[in-house]
Amino acid sequence: MRILVVEDEKRLAEALAQILRENRYLVDLAFDGQEGLDNALSGIYDAVILDVMLPAMDGFALTAELRRQKVMTPVLMLTARDQIADKVAGLDSGADDYMTKPFSPEELLARVRALMRRQGEILPDEAVFEDLTLNLSSGDLRCGVRSVHLNYKEFEICRLLMANPRAAVSKETLIVKVWGYDSGAEDNNVEAYISFLRKKLAFLGSRVGIEALRKVGYRLEGNRTC
Repeated sequence: MRILVVEDEKRLAEALAQILRENRYLVDLAFDGQEGLDNALSGIYDAVILDVMLPAMDGFALTAELRRQKVMTPVLMLTARDQIADKVAGLDSGADDYMTKPFSPEELLARVRALMRRQGEILPDEAVFEDLTLNLSSGDLRCGVRSVHLNYKEFEICRLLMANPRAAVSKETLIVKVWGYDSGAEDNNVEAYISFLRKKLAFLGSRVGIEALRKVGYRLEGNRTC
């Protein structure tokens, strides 16, 4: 899952990103409100975490503009302002939750999980397809008694494919979701990681394969002959 952090204090932004990345979230950073709005309007994020006091556009205005443009990505506001009026203003602008600084990493992660649940997203411990089980906490992919650990990008590609069983996931979607829309990644980056995943599936002895659909993308296929 990809999260956008909008925070003008760069040390805090990097600290937030580290906490989230250590818990297997993909994170992009923006350092002012206008940049944050431009990124959030892309629609690629599963959640937005933003400060209220931002240059160029404050968090209230940013959130209100997202909602005006029908972008319903969950928003968690972070601020040192703990007055009730500020919290009300944040929630009335369209934010889903409001957390005052300082806060613990555990509270931040719990609130992010709560945002996902409020949006109806199921957060299971594992994803399963045919004979494969992907542990969403550890990043381990298992088939029978064998298991293998997936690196960061392998895990995200595998998760996206398993979340869309037998449906094609385009290269463009994989690039945006795994690398980010401004990353400079190209089709050959996706092809390389698909190759890595196929080798790991072969190592596991899985009957699941990754089918390439010309000019469409990739999808998982089950009951493949070993």
